[in-house]
Amino acid sequence: MSRQMTGAKMVVQALKDQGVDTIFGYPGGAVLPIYDEIFQQNEIQHILVRHEQAAIHAAEGYARSTGKPGVALVTSGPGATNAVTGLTDALMDSIPLIVFSGQVPTFMIGSDAFQEADTVGITRPCTKHNWLVKDTETLSATIHEAFHVATSGRPGPVLIDIPKDVQFATGNYTEKTKLKSKYQPQVKGAIEGINDLVKLMEKAKRPIFYTGGGVINSGPAASQLLRELVEATGFPITSTLMGLGAYPASGKAWLGMLGMHGLYEANMAMHDCDLMINIGARFDDRITGRVDAFSPKSKKAHIDIDASSINKIIHVDIPIVGDVAHVLEDMLKVWKSRGRVTEKEGLDKWWKQINEWRAVRCLAYKNSETTIKPQYALERLEALTKGMDRYITTEVGQHQMWAAQFLGFEDPNRWMTSGGLGTMGYGFPASIGVQLAHPDALVVNVAGEASWLMNMQEMGTAIQYKLPVKQFILNNERLGMVRQWQQLLHGERYSSSWSEALPDFVKLAEAFGAKGILCSDPKDLDDAIMEMINYDGPVIFDCLVEKHENCFPMIPSGKPHNEMLLAADADAFASGAALV
Repeated sequence: MSRQMTGAKMVVQALKDQGVDTIFGYPGGAVLPIYDEIFQQNEIQHILVRHEQAAIHAAEGYARSTGKPGVALVTSGPGATNAVTGLTDALMDSIPLIVFSGQVPTFMIGSDAFQEADTVGITRPCTKHNWLVKDTETLSATIHEAFHVATSGRPGPVLIDIPKDVQFATGNYTEKTKLKSKYQPQVKGAIEGINDLVKLMEKAKRPIFYTGGGVINSGPAASQLLRELVEATGFPITSTLMGLGAYPASGKAWLGMLGMHGLYEANMAMHDCDLMINIGARFDDRITGRVDAFSPKSKKAHIDIDASSINKIIHVDIPIVGDVAHVLEDMLKVWKSRGRVTEKEGLDKWWKQINEWRAVRCLAYKNSETTIKPQYALERLEALTKGMDRYITTEVGQHQMWAAQFLGFEDPNRWMTSGGLGTMGYGFPASIGVQLAHPDALVVNVAGEASWLMNMQEMGTAIQYKLPVKQFILNNERLGMVRQWQQLLHGERYSSSWSEALPDFVKLAEAFGAKGILCSDPKDLDDAIMEMINYDGPVIFDCLVEKHENCFPMIPSGKPHNEMLLAADADAFASGAALV
């Protein structure tokens, strides 16, 4: 039996039917009917952010920390265009989002009406799919389809543009159970490819698992199966920035993060391996380095639910299209049924070589008794919060890479960062989304002062909703990563890589009604971090760190994995001796 309701009511009803409990948004004229319906119910909590970009990043944080889709609501025109950065970020990092945008009435579309923009046209390149709904009769079915598209296959953001007259008009509500979508991505991997991969695993002398965010997106079962496979085979494992936590940092097979600022042992193992098994990663340029020199000695396999990612950048010998959890389950079955065979003598030699690379201690740095080194700040944060119910978000820059290097993640969905797009301003609103999803957890946003200022207005959101998010700012008064590249690649010409007008972060925190903490002495750092942790409310922690510290290791642009730049090499590199 059909139910008649307005388009605005359909939006709220569909969200309830999809199990949504939280929506992030900012009202405006073109979405007031939907906001009126939100006001008249209590099942869905609306979070009023201070900027539409923050709404999308908060929804991303919510989605990534829960495994559920994030939902945001913005108005037409500038409301929608302000959401574009967040949509692109979610597309690059495969984050499931459903974003609703208001639109001028259908009869005014194309007339350059007040706050009109071609939202569908603008967001087509930065969404997995989008819709302009011109008929209230199709609205509810479109919403249910949007949730299916966003969460099926390779996850991603979708957008539904709803004209104001469609929100006011009445139509028949289509139940979620009646949806029969044509979009049905392949989840089971071809057994022939899995058999071929297992045969290579049995003979490999220098294998490596290279894992990415696809493992985490596949759900908890995928991470558990990955751990079982690593334990059973004894193969070493590395990960992209987005895959941290799928395998525990304390695991004996863990090599650390791979890529431009990855660990020496991980990058060297990737370069010298004879079998590289890519599980849910997309061969991003920050991982591959120089493509024609990437893992040159190996047979390559790629497991990914997105067929378009396979052979797009790196040609592989064994392509397997399918959901990571399904493929890993079948791999384990096949490998066990064939007798759990590995090349033990070769593996022993491989691990001996890996341990020699580990002995380089690529993350070593010269500490100071008078100045806080950023690495030391994160080492202490890790030591003092290890074992807690902890979630970490980051902004983008040096601090992001140091956080990935020095913080350990034992479980998936505990690490939220902007990988593909590298969006400054991501971390603070993302931490708000995470805290709302996990109200009793410790949520820390590791930030740089420049990145953090891009969405600083969200302190108002944190205060309004009593969210005890901790903003751990490594303040070097520089655009740290930009300054590092200028030092190493541009003859120390520091063009616009610092600000001469930074706020007093303690006073800024107090102005919002939060707690501010300033720390500049390494001897005070532990007590200050504990003060931050124990404070029952939002905190801005201004940690004054060494201004010219560089983030190493580093693969210089255009170089292969085995030509990493370590801290000891920096002076020679900066002088031009190792320039491309």
